[in-house]
Amino acid sequence: MSALSVLQSEIVVTVLEQVLKEHTATDRIYAQVFAKAPLNSEQKANITLAVGDILRRLNLYCYLADVELAQAANKATQLLGAWHLLAGKPQPILHKQALLDEADFTRRLNDAKASPLLWQGCPTWLDELGHQALAEQWPNERAALSERAQRFIRVNTLKTTREDLLNHLAQQGIASEAVPEVASAICIKDNAALFNTEAFRLGWFEQQDAGSQCIAPMLDVEQGMTVFDTCAGTGGKTLQLAALMKGKGRLVAMDVELWKLDKLQQRAKRAGAFNIETRLIESSKTIKRRKLSADRVLLDVPCSGIGVLKRKPLAKWHDTAERLAHLTALQQDILQRYSQLLKVSGIMIYATCSILPQENANQVAHFLANNPQYLLLEEQTISPSASGFDGFYWAKIVRTDI
Repeated sequence: MSALSVLQSEIVVTVLEQVLKEHTATDRIYAQVFAKAPLNSEQKANITLAVGDILRRLNLYCYLADVELAQAANKATQLLGAWHLLAGKPQPILHKQALLDEADFTRRLNDAKASPLLWQGCPTWLDELGHQALAEQWPNERAALSERAQRFIRVNTLKTTREDLLNHLAQQGIASEAVPEVASAICIKDNAALFNTEAFRLGWFEQQDAGSQCIAPMLDVEQGMTVFDTCAGTGGKTLQLAALMKGKGRLVAMDVELWKLDKLQQRAKRAGAFNIETRLIESSKTIKRRKLSADRVLLDVPCSGIGVLKRKPLAKWHDTAERLAHLTALQQDILQRYSQLLKVSGIMIYATCSILPQENANQVAHFLANNPQYLLLEEQTISPSASGFDGFYWAKIVRTDI
């Protein structure tokens, strides 16, 4: 990638400032700034790559630019200068007083290479947590989580096949390849503007990490079943379940935030997933009224997001280990309450986008110890270092009695 232009550099600085000051998701900021700037798809991709690189290893770029981490939002120009120098490119001249001394940068770079926490963009609190939870496995996961996330999409089998979609993308000049381990996944090998394609408008695919695509198939849904996705969000896994059900049966998507369900309905319309019903969770009565009514239940619970840090790195710089106590209590509460939806012989998947045992296997073990009418069938942690995907966990649980 070539050095960023002045306009692109200014946009990177604007995005970094807003994201770091407001703790806002980058997607929302991109939507705002790209709407005002005359940029092509390649320029937008270069901007998002630069922002992503800096946020993933924010402590590294702060060190290289001699900026305190707490001042990163006010020194985004210097961080971008460090990003250019690390890539072997000249610094953009936005403000002469913000230009870095290259000799000092080189000295700092040599020091940073000797520090895994700096080089891999890992704050101390996260490193301590990772070592405590994963022991000798953590250094490999820490390194994997510092890398750029690959681009994956999921073929929507309600409308097309993976082979046909791959052929269509090739005709459009988009480099892509099937992911052998995941039947629905395609890896995009370039920076093509996927959301501007006819295939996207027709609902042939959704953007979804390959690791995430491994979870819904484990629910063993069938046509005609009643299925609940109880923490549906904007519906990535809901839409995958609809495709696995071939659009037949009752698929209830539930969430506590109405705007997410509204977004899900828009996505479902484009995907042709017409068996999806949305339900806002307004109180505990929403669940109690549907007790023992589900053949299948997906619990994709709120979590630390440790497994998806290369895609959503802000959590590294704004979260702390203490937040885990609140999350694990919430996860156990969801398991206890929402499992009541399940019929006898029904199957439930408990899932997170974390690789920490305290959010995963430990939670399931605690639930099973207190609820003997449920039985663990199988479980898996999807390791970022082993798979190249984002990190996830799922546990398949059957209800054996009332």
